[in-house]
Amino acid sequence: MIYIHGCGHFRPENTITNQFLTELDIGTNESWILERTGIHERKTILDLEYIQQTKNANPLAAKEASLYTNAQTGASAAEMAIARAGITKEEIGLVISGSCTPQSCCPAEACTIANQLEIEVPCFDLNSACSTIGMQMNFINTMQPDKLPQYILLVQPENNTRHIDYRDRSTAVLWGDCSTAVVVSTQIPSPFRIQHSMIQSSPAGQEKVVFDINGHFRQDGKSVQKFAIRKSVALIEHFKQFIEPEKINQVKMIGHQANLVMLNSIVTRTNINPENHYFNINKYGNCGAAGSVSVLSENIEQFKTGDNIIVAVVGSGLTWTGFLIEVA
Repeated sequence: MIYIHGCGHFRPENTITNQFLTELDIGTNESWILERTGIHERKTILDLEYIQQTKNANPLAAKEASLYTNAQTGASAAEMAIARAGITKEEIGLVISGSCTPQSCCPAEACTIANQLEIEVPCFDLNSACSTIGMQMNFINTMQPDKLPQYILLVQPENNTRHIDYRDRSTAVLWGDCSTAVVVSTQIPSPFRIQHSMIQSSPAGQEKVVFDINGHFRQDGKSVQKFAIRKSVALIEHFKQFIEPEKINQVKMIGHQANLVMLNSIVTRTNINPENHYFNINKYGNCGAAGSVSVLSENIEQFKTGDNIIVAVVGSGLTWTGFLIEVA
């Protein structure tokens, strides 16, 4: 069993509004964006003037136009999570990081984040694109509790606008930046516990969603959205079997924050009460692996004893993962 002790999130200050995107003259406007995505605004680590002048045609130049590194944003989210957990940095015994767009593979980005935090502990990366948090949770859930340190830090630094082509309206309207972190333990109890997790992949779809290391993001949007709806519904129905029948109608849901139209379809198909659907895609866009975690982080104080929260995420790979949180 995994216990969640603290969640944190960090968003950069620069805001990409729908009006900003309209003024880029790429064939989009407020109504077009809202009808297809439900997104009003997004945050970015990029300088807005840089986007206006270059539209990020050469993503290799985005590093110089960035306000922060992944290490900085990941550490900021981690500091919030650690403070909320009520522990010190020195009590963290392991750091695991994962992102759609890590800034380094060697060293592991977990090491650069731990260095930013000034802690000396084992570190490694476990990436699964947008489904990273589910993969990280499932990995820990399969480990022997007594073989792990008391507190583990999971980080999801997502600054993906560095790889967005702002000449392409189909992808420019989707993405925002956010970094998240979660402090968990398999030994120290807390009210938020994860007993059930699940992972699955279909590598045949590897080309459906791609962040090129030195290039732009690309995806087969229509087929990916159908896949995301289908697999999210399957995940939710899978976790419902572990919930007491009298509580099924009050299940809380946090889905993959990729598209509000997609999320609303999932809610309808799974008979989730719309009041129990937690999301922030409308305010921040698709923040990759940080999306669902940021929703949990922003709303964690609203959950109460007896709640069951299903987190269902999908990502490149193609991969779908999730877990069930029970609040004691």
